[in-house]
Amino acid sequence: MIENSIKKLVTYGLETGLIEKEDAIYTANALLETLGIDEYEEPLEEYHDVELETALSEILDYACEKGLIEDSVVYRDLLDTKLMSKLVARPSTVIKKFWELYEKSPETATDFYYKFSQDTDYIRRYRVKKDLKWKTETPYGEMDITINLSKPEKDPKAIAAAKLAKQSGYPKCLLCVENEGYAGRVNHPARQNHRIIPITVNGKPWGFQYSPYVYYNEHCIVLNREHTPMQINRDTFCKLLDFVKQFPHYFVGSNADLPIVGGSILSHDHFQGGHYEFAMAKAPIEEKVALRGFGNLEAGIVKWPMSVIRLRSEDREELVNAADQVLKTWRGYTDEEAFIYAKTDGEPHNTITPIARKRGDIYELDLVLRNNITTEEHPLGVYHPHGKLHHIKKENIGLIEVMGLAVLPARLKDEMGKLAEVILEGGDLRAFEATEKHADWAEEFLKRYPAVTADNVHEIIRSEIGSVFREVLEDAGVYKRTPEGKVAFLKFIASV
Repeated sequence: MIENSIKKLVTYGLETGLIEKEDAIYTANALLETLGIDEYEEPLEEYHDVELETALSEILDYACEKGLIEDSVVYRDLLDTKLMSKLVARPSTVIKKFWELYEKSPETATDFYYKFSQDTDYIRRYRVKKDLKWKTETPYGEMDITINLSKPEKDPKAIAAAKLAKQSGYPKCLLCVENEGYAGRVNHPARQNHRIIPITVNGKPWGFQYSPYVYYNEHCIVLNREHTPMQINRDTFCKLLDFVKQFPHYFVGSNADLPIVGGSILSHDHFQGGHYEFAMAKAPIEEKVALRGFGNLEAGIVKWPMSVIRLRSEDREELVNAADQVLKTWRGYTDEEAFIYAKTDGEPHNTITPIARKRGDIYELDLVLRNNITTEEHPLGVYHPHGKLHHIKKENIGLIEVMGLAVLPARLKDEMGKLAEVILEGGDLRAFEATEKHADWAEEFLKRYPAVTADNVHEIIRSEIGSVFREVLEDAGVYKRTPEGKVAFLKFIASV
């Protein structure tokens, strides 16, 4: 009965604090209007601990039965976001509460905002739970692996409708502030339940929000209020350090500003951050270095598969100056012996993926050297996962992967399940489409395991996926972890 489902959703709003008891009738009427229902008698039954996914699913099933929407994940998502918007306060109310709580502490404010973003279903908890996550030991520390299952697959009807839909330039992209409250369409997600916190970063108006697909705890996005392309420059370091000054319990970083090594929406200037410590942040400096002219600075090469220079200081200005010096030097740096070219045919190749954090009074910047040169042998990038790893990871290596969290494609869930099945049966890995691409890899790693059983096969496969991710990052490192690579890395640092 639709009346029961509406009452459940109103009760959910009351239980989460999205609405007050005085808002209950108003909210029920707003939901009735959205569904085109004229008659309503509130059920006598009382509900407790309402599960949002169930309540919404019941209402969406009703909408499909009545022909209000197509029974497709795209149309269901458009409607359930519209329904949730009836429980969500206006931006000004949310912003006011955030900054009132910030006066107590930045962490109190973000705790409220993160819970709010989940309660409003902007972050769909029940989908994020579907992601497969585990940790894997490597010589560089314990890395995180996730197979992303939270982004729903579009069905053929919705794909066809999106092709026929009028192309709109509003909002310009998924990161624009104009997404706040936007109704969405078949080729753009609904965001009526989305609220952005305005912040000032290095004197400029920016926005603070969470990613709807949280890959780690409190995965946030910090975005320029203007739709302007990403750039890594001196100002970037100022912004990153200013953000961690305001939110010292968060790290923040930027994807690189060139294709292949960017791994992100390069058309809109933004950062990603959160309340999480990645393996790279825990990795120690293994070789201290001195940067001439920067006496109040600790600097060194980080024990990490990619090429990372860590700078530490209480003095933000000196940190920015040193990072800018590293960036400017790297932009123009060529070392043919190490196969590093600043430019070929006028196309720039060198840039940096920067990450900032604050430890007590000390500010810390990790500068990850990146290069996007391609060759006939490596058409997707020399410093990119090489071909033999593409069966696991072919996509760009962006900020999140750089720090030690593998975001792997959803296809791997079924492929790894089939791989385990064929291994246990002693079957031919090349006989099945799902396992053929993994055959060479599996045959190689199985040699190291004298006994593979139903009890350990999945753990073995997960561990070996972790080893592949370590190789992915080693491929992406511009200086290899060899004696020759170390010499070449120190040669660059000397040039800084």
